[in-house]
Amino acid sequence: MKKLVKYSTLVVLGLAAIGTLVACSSSTSKSDSGKTSETKKTTIEVGTVGTTRPFSYDDEDGKLTGYEIEVLREIFKGSDKYEVNFNKAKWTSMFASLDSDRFQIAANNISYSKERDGKYLYGNPYAKNPTVLVVRKGTGIKSLDDIGGKSTEVVQGTSTAKQLEDYNKEHANNQTKINYTDGTIQQILVNLNEGRTDYKVFERITVDAIVKAQKLDNVEVIELPSDQQPYVYPLFAQGQEELKNFVDKRVKELYQDGTLEKLSQKYFDGSYLPDAKDIK
Repeated sequence: MKKLVKYSTLVVLGLAAIGTLVACSSSTSKSDSGKTSETKKTTIEVGTVGTTRPFSYDDEDGKLTGYEIEVLREIFKGSDKYEVNFNKAKWTSMFASLDSDRFQIAANNISYSKERDGKYLYGNPYAKNPTVLVVRKGTGIKSLDDIGGKSTEVVQGTSTAKQLEDYNKEHANNQTKINYTDGTIQQILVNLNEGRTDYKVFERITVDAIVKAQKLDNVEVIELPSDQQPYVYPLFAQGQEELKNFVDKRVKELYQDGTLEKLSQKYFDGSYLPDAKDIK
């Protein structure tokens, strides 16, 4: 009987020892090769229209690319905490997706506005995109003073739409005709070139790229006076302060190491970067 008890005790102690070894091995953070195993990363969902060349568009192979897309890829490359995923969405649904936290970032040639600043978080700017007036030849439009009675197409909720709606409030007796559309900027400029509308207010970089690519020879581009060049920003959902701080830091690093300049030259065919003092 004593031998049986002694044997049972040894079995119990042996099992306990094995359990301890298993527990120790399962809590280690190293693999058989000695490398530390990766912790699960947080996926950051980015919303973009994907038709705003050269900021965000599909290349010949159907892969999403463009200046903003590649900047964001550089921002998250090598991060041990975040990974990035891109989602195509209509402009009109972009902000609702930020509100619902379906997207944590919106990136689609987004400029500053007071209305957005009250609802979302603006990150460091990563491009500069001056606004121009694109007119169909023969309309007689030379500046924004001449758009009364003329027609244009705009997407609701954009800064251009707000600008022209405010114009009509101030010029009730000679309003400009605003046609709201879900069409892309490419389609809008083609319609302008073919005489369906008279003018379009938009950002220079995108306009120049489309006019050149589509060979729109019936339009001309007029510089608009401005106290400051409008910047392009990533926009964050409320509550994403930690993510914003990470992105802001990376934008500054990419500015300083020349990565933003290289991407600007590649996608914009020139240097269109914010002033260094405006990147915090």
